[in-house]
Amino acid sequence: MMSWKRKQGSKSYAYLCARVRAMKSKLLQKESYPRLMNMELAEIARFIEDSEYKDEVDELARRYDGANLIEHALNQNLALTYRKLLNISAGESHHLLSEYLKRWDIWNIKTILRGKRYGASDSEILEAVVSAGRFGYHDLIELVRKDVPEIIEKLKRDYPLDGYSEDRMDYFENALDRFYYESLVELEAVRKPKTKSNRLFSEMVKTEIDVRNLKTLFRSAKAGLEREQIVDMLIPGGLKLNMVALIKLAGLPFDEFTASIKDYPYWDSISGTVTDENGSLTGVEIGLDKYCLEHASRSSHYYPLSIVPIMDYVVSKKNEVDNIRMIVRGREAGLSDDLIRSKLVL
Repeated sequence: MMSWKRKQGSKSYAYLCARVRAMKSKLLQKESYPRLMNMELAEIARFIEDSEYKDEVDELARRYDGANLIEHALNQNLALTYRKLLNISAGESHHLLSEYLKRWDIWNIKTILRGKRYGASDSEILEAVVSAGRFGYHDLIELVRKDVPEIIEKLKRDYPLDGYSEDRMDYFENALDRFYYESLVELEAVRKPKTKSNRLFSEMVKTEIDVRNLKTLFRSAKAGLEREQIVDMLIPGGLKLNMVALIKLAGLPFDEFTASIKDYPYWDSISGTVTDENGSLTGVEIGLDKYCLEHASRSSHYYPLSIVPIMDYVVSKKNEVDNIRMIVRGREAGLSDDLIRSKLVL
């Protein structure tokens, strides 16, 4: 019986991974980005209209133009792409993917609560949400129409929002992030029998946690924060950096901190960009993001019939959207080509 189930699982992943490979082949190639950087906003809109974003650009051109048109087309396409993945997946792959995409539910909860705090209109908040998680667009409309106490009451059974206070927004946003990652890490612990895809999924999530914690530690070391302030922002469950290691790193002076992480596998991706506490951390954060992308890509080649190629596509698609958005907003703000280029993850 177990052998039969394995064969069925392999067949399921074979179909899904074949679909995902076709979708990934349509992502922009690296050489497209220098071309985009030489274009005006209208040219960029036409360029992406000739790619996978055509339907969204055509639909939204009636309501938006310039950078806003591109921004909304990117967000809508991303949400529809992820929903397509959920629709064509089944069983374990669907479960793991839907759990991972709950990050957009967290994103949307934060966006709605921030919008309410700063007095944004319902329409303004709805323009900023991305319906790529469990909440569909109609669910988000329903949430946005409520006032904050109603939103908290509706969500507190499933999310750590009990006792929510606008004066402690940072605390609750961090609690939401911790809740999300801890829930993902627990997936492997409770899964029986443990499958290869479940284990690989867990490894990718834990690597992402390490990268997120390293970013927090770099920013905190640069700002000179005390250990007690930093520990509350860290997320347990990393692959190489457990909480004992993180607590030892937290609060170290910048030079001591950077010297202490040189034995970790992430160092090679950032060693050429680390300066001192007065330097920019942009290169460090870009290097860490690139590590995650390359780790997913390598793993997808090693395990072609598993959840990994799907996850590889998920993060690659998000990175494409982020890169295009960076170019567009950089162009709109009049940033130099060098500065825009330094913020792209390629």
